[in-house]
Amino acid sequence: MASANTSWSEDNFSCSICLDVFNSPVSTPCGHNFCRDCITNFWDDQVQYKCPVCNELFHTKPDLRVNTLLSEMLDQLIRSVRVKELPFVEPGEVPCDICTGTQLKAVKSCLVCLISYCHAHLEPHQRVAGLKKHLLVEPMDRLEDRLCKKHNQLLELFCQTDQVCVCQFCTDGDHRSHPVVPLNEEYEVKTAQLGKIEFEVQQMIQERKRKIKEIKDTVDCSKADADRQIADGVQVLTALMSSIEKWRDDFNQTVKEKLKSTEQQAEGLIKELEQEIEKLTNRRSEVKQLSHTEDHLHFLQTFSSLKNPPHTRDWTKVEVRPPPYIGSLRRSLDQLEETLNMERKKLCDYAELKRVQQYEVDVTLDLDTAHSMLILSKDGKQVHHGGVEKNLPDNHKRFTWQLWVLTRQSFSSGRFYFEVQVKNKTEWRLGVAREPMNRKGPLKVTPEKGYWNILFTKDRLVFNDNPDVRLPLRAGLQKVGVFVDYDEGLVSFYDVEARVHIYSATGCTFREPLYPFLGPGGPIYKGNNSAPLIISPVNQTE
Repeated sequence: MASANTSWSEDNFSCSICLDVFNSPVSTPCGHNFCRDCITNFWDDQVQYKCPVCNELFHTKPDLRVNTLLSEMLDQLIRSVRVKELPFVEPGEVPCDICTGTQLKAVKSCLVCLISYCHAHLEPHQRVAGLKKHLLVEPMDRLEDRLCKKHNQLLELFCQTDQVCVCQFCTDGDHRSHPVVPLNEEYEVKTAQLGKIEFEVQQMIQERKRKIKEIKDTVDCSKADADRQIADGVQVLTALMSSIEKWRDDFNQTVKEKLKSTEQQAEGLIKELEQEIEKLTNRRSEVKQLSHTEDHLHFLQTFSSLKNPPHTRDWTKVEVRPPPYIGSLRRSLDQLEETLNMERKKLCDYAELKRVQQYEVDVTLDLDTAHSMLILSKDGKQVHHGGVEKNLPDNHKRFTWQLWVLTRQSFSSGRFYFEVQVKNKTEWRLGVAREPMNRKGPLKVTPEKGYWNILFTKDRLVFNDNPDVRLPLRAGLQKVGVFVDYDEGLVSFYDVEARVHIYSATGCTFREPLYPFLGPGGPIYKGNNSAPLIISPVNQTE
């Protein structure tokens, strides 16, 4: 017997009138099948009764009977299609706890039954009155975690003291004296706090993103500094190598010139000796020739002129001394070392000045801090001694003893650099000072008191300290650069025009804001000190 064909589809069970799956299929006497309503409505519109498929004519309206076999087969098909459409559980989804064999996907979990249900097994909870009261939630696994481990009861309360979920029996035990509220009440409280928590977390995220940017910027700056350092190093080393090569050429030339001088001296002496040898050889020939003559008169007349040798130099003390090569190389190397040290310092100062100029800041003078005898330009870039004390209102920020003025800007971190023109002045002071500072009386302007500055007078240049540090007085000092590395505790001063380093204070401790300050001095030493101190824009050293 041939096996039954189970590869049915909805097309095999379609009504030829409505073209849809049979609904209450019935058969006509000619053997064709239709939906009961379809064939009944079809014949109601016809004068004669005939089959819509084969057009067989029936003289009376046929008695339609249900096709039992077709109905059963159709029912089986519908069930198989519905089974195929059921949602089977996928990895990560919650399975139905009731399904046996192949588990279907749960659509709800019951917090009373502590069971998860698929559509089919959830039906009693939607129909039975008692089950309708159960609390249904979105599917969740590990429902056993919702039971109290100690009492095996549902966790439906929250202990505000211990911040834990508890069951009803817990309130009679360990949590008896603690404030306890239903879960939904604490849920509302905690939900209200989520906004604040989210904001705080977002703030933390932003802070860390800013820190990442800060770190990346630092790395980028370090790379740029490294590139500049390498470029400066190459420039310095190239210059030093050029100096060494020049020294080598000069040294070789000096040695060769000494050798050439010795050779020329030797050649001159040898030539003179050869000339004397020639004269003596001629004399010996004359003497030998005379010794063989028998002419007494000629012999006696000639002998007197030949008895004495020709005039020659006394060669006993004549010598050619070799050049003093011993020690020459050492002396030359000492000179090279001195030259290289000077060149190295010059080149290093130059490279260092280029680097610190990268940290130029735009600073302007604060009129409210200026001593009453000082006059400031409108742009806040110049200050000079006016010669007359102005009548100004009392101001706690103003210096009343020191002829100083601060800048408006202060610095509490990082690096900064500015330049001040000091041309044509016989006295001035400039540097940085930290808050708080004494502005109303005499003071010691030393690092210990919070002042890092250099003072120039007609005959000296010093860094004010305890004791003062005397600095080389450079002719033509016209512009001074001031560099501060707040975090490293460094204050440096530079002669900008000469491109050399003047002095650095290291190991400083900065905790308060630092203010650049300028002191133009007064008309002293019978000279004109009226020229202003000028905060100048930095002209990047090439």
